[in-house]
Amino acid sequence: MEDQAKPLFVYDGDCGFCRTWVNRWRVQTQDRVDYAPFQEVAGRYPHISPDRFAAAAQLIEADGQIYEGAEAVLRALQYIPGHSWMLWCYRRLPLVAPVSECAYRLVANHRKGFSTLTRVFWGKPSQPTSYDVTRSLFLRLLGVVYLFAFLSLGVQIVGLVGENGIVPAADWLDGMTQRLGAERYWRVPTLAWIDASDASLKLLCYGGAGLSLLLVAGVAPLAMLILLWIFYLSITTIGGVFLHFQWDNLLLETGLLAVFLAPGRLFLGSAKAAPPSRIAIWLLRWLLFRLMFLSGMVKLASQDPVWWDLTALTVHYETQPLPTVAAWYAHHLPLWIQKLSCGIMFGIELIIPFFIFGPRRLRQIAAVAITCLMILIGITGNYNFFNLITIILCVSLLDDNFLRRFMPRGRSPGNSIPNELLQTEPQALACAMSSATSTAGHTVLPESIQLNPSSAARWARRFRRVFHLLVAAFILVISTAQGVRRFNRLPGLVEEVRPMLVRIAPFRSINSYGLFANMTESRPEIMIEGSDDGVTWEEYEFFWKPGDVKRRPRWVQPHQPRLDWQMWFAALGSYQRNPWLISLLRHTLEGTSDVLAFYEKNPFPKQPPKFVRAVLYDYRFTKPDIQRTSGAWWHRERRGLYCPPLTLEKGRLRWHRR
Repeated sequence: MEDQAKPLFVYDGDCGFCRTWVNRWRVQTQDRVDYAPFQEVAGRYPHISPDRFAAAAQLIEADGQIYEGAEAVLRALQYIPGHSWMLWCYRRLPLVAPVSECAYRLVANHRKGFSTLTRVFWGKPSQPTSYDVTRSLFLRLLGVVYLFAFLSLGVQIVGLVGENGIVPAADWLDGMTQRLGAERYWRVPTLAWIDASDASLKLLCYGGAGLSLLLVAGVAPLAMLILLWIFYLSITTIGGVFLHFQWDNLLLETGLLAVFLAPGRLFLGSAKAAPPSRIAIWLLRWLLFRLMFLSGMVKLASQDPVWWDLTALTVHYETQPLPTVAAWYAHHLPLWIQKLSCGIMFGIELIIPFFIFGPRRLRQIAAVAITCLMILIGITGNYNFFNLITIILCVSLLDDNFLRRFMPRGRSPGNSIPNELLQTEPQALACAMSSATSTAGHTVLPESIQLNPSSAARWARRFRRVFHLLVAAFILVISTAQGVRRFNRLPGLVEEVRPMLVRIAPFRSINSYGLFANMTESRPEIMIEGSDDGVTWEEYEFFWKPGDVKRRPRWVQPHQPRLDWQMWFAALGSYQRNPWLISLLRHTLEGTSDVLAFYEKNPFPKQPPKFVRAVLYDYRFTKPDIQRTSGAWWHRERRGLYCPPLTLEKGRLRWHRR
């Protein structure tokens, strides 16, 4: 037997399944492991019988030790950075070794079938999976979402929580100071503690928009993501009911996870950037899984009969907060289509999420299915940036090989040169590049090149991996506890982590999700009315929520008109439980310009009315024949007063009684 300097992995060269995976591993292990079919090298190892070579793969170490089967595979794969944990589990954890060997034997005895499964579920895995393009696309699109969110808030923030807004942030912060003392900085994390003036609020919004543009351009992505998360957290913390939506939490959680994905370089496409963290990719997938699966589970757990008999969509299009004109048409679809659509939705929310953790082809199916659902939801309802950020999370399911198919030749936004190569000596780099070839605009390096990162780089990579593992473990425990708490399961686990849940809650970056658990089957709407004499009343008109029955439902996403949305929630309760509405009425009486800007139609343009009130109506979509003849998209009936008339007497708000 000849001496050898490296481990040699010997496989069946006549087996297509073996060749497919060996080609993949060859690239991943680089030159740390040699590979050869036993048909070529069996003569060098006469002490290994031909039957052993044919029955199982063999790994012949440099010191002459021989391993076969699953152990041979795992020992070869340990030379891939970050994969040594598999061999550790094989050697140290009970049952892992026998289960691994049984699985190996099952595959070895049915190689033709598993070769077909490989093509179906993995495609052609001859190249290792990389995520440079994925990372670049994901972070730039996330910057677009941040841009929409900040610009949307910028035109509303002063009227909502400014010095003369509906719920002034400065007054609320003063109350928190009295209640919490020094603990307020942890319980109420916001930069508004420094200054809550209108100028500062606008700075947070438009400053965040500027940071978003830098992220889209790929400038200092790590720093931009940290600042964007801080800015958006600062605004949502002081936004009260107007920024207490699940998509605000979703943006914060996605933004924080993106911090662990971002490279610590000045430019996103830097050739010296570290490879994307697989752990960060996994955490984004875990977030997408929770978002979708919990959305389906809360519907079933609510026991609402319209979900169980698949008739929820017969009322959803009409009763959702801000329907589009497409919702009117969808509402009149036949019952069988409504039920089929609801069933498909449950399939995408309850079954497809498990594809997220499957092979690459299943992940691609999940990405397409969830994206299609989000597009359909966006067509029929104005959910601002919620659908967009969910689609962006689907990008984490796609690898570079898939995404490069849809990009101009030679213009991939990721780094196509292995990052380890960039840490080698200049002479080695020059040699490597001179012997590299180019395929479809991407650099392909010869397999003989040895890529040896420096010792400092290896330690930095290990520290980064350990840190990310700790973060992932923490997020996994907390998010699991939140999910089981929502369904009243495993109370012991919830009690163990409850103190931590309380401590991290103010940061809104590890959340539980699930929309429309109980379907609203009617549509009450609040109309604000003003009067100069208390007898004749004129109606204020909002920009986006239903008002004039002949006004066609509008498209407004990705902008979120926060007050219009909150009026929908208020209509489901009472003014006593929505004190901000009384503040809205007061500002209407006072003629506060920043608040009046929320009205599209102001029936008292010269001076404010003497009295205001809130009236409750029931709204329903009209039938097609009525819409054609009358032009009305809505039919409404008056329920009665939501809030009795109010007036100002010597600057004090009083009830007006006749």
